[in-house]
Amino acid sequence: MKVFCSLFIMMAILFSCKKDEGSYHGGYYWIYGYGLPVMGAQEAMDGISEKWKIKHYSVAGCMIDPEQEKMVNAANKRTYAALEQKYGKGWQALYRKDMDDFAMKTVDVMDVLITNALFRSELKKHYIEIYNVDREVLELNNNGDFRVIVYNQDLKYENKECFRLVVNTKNRTVNIIQ
Repeated sequence: MKVFCSLFIMMAILFSCKKDEGSYHGGYYWIYGYGLPVMGAQEAMDGISEKWKIKHYSVAGCMIDPEQEKMVNAANKRTYAALEQKYGKGWQALYRKDMDDFAMKTVDVMDVLITNALFRSELKKHYIEIYNVDREVLELNNNGDFRVIVYNQDLKYENKECFRLVVNTKNRTVNIIQ
């Protein structure tokens, strides 16, 4: 079923009559992949997806049908061309650099958060220890802005999200948005 859905999406993309923007849906460029993902890369790709407006989606594991592989590669080729048109010729090197730098930026975000009284009081409200913060960090732009979603995995219900923040690492400011 998953293969059929991905094939249908790719066929719709390939035979679209409007301006060719690659796999551009819902405000994001979609890059399709298959095979084993690089260890640690998924968190970085997710973390910079807001900044770059790029999402990654795995259509298959290690085994892929040759026809599906051709369609994935064709769709990605068009998407890469659209990304080059938007971000310029060296966009892939900049994207990889952002992925490589993301781990250190996450450390900077946590450095701002652990010293912030507002953040600490929110943690207390949700019974989360400072040393046990489960969070998702998303880079928003080049100005040091990050969105942070804090979770409590000990909660018994499905929605384990506790609150959201916007952190600016340059100004060292924290604002709660939920």
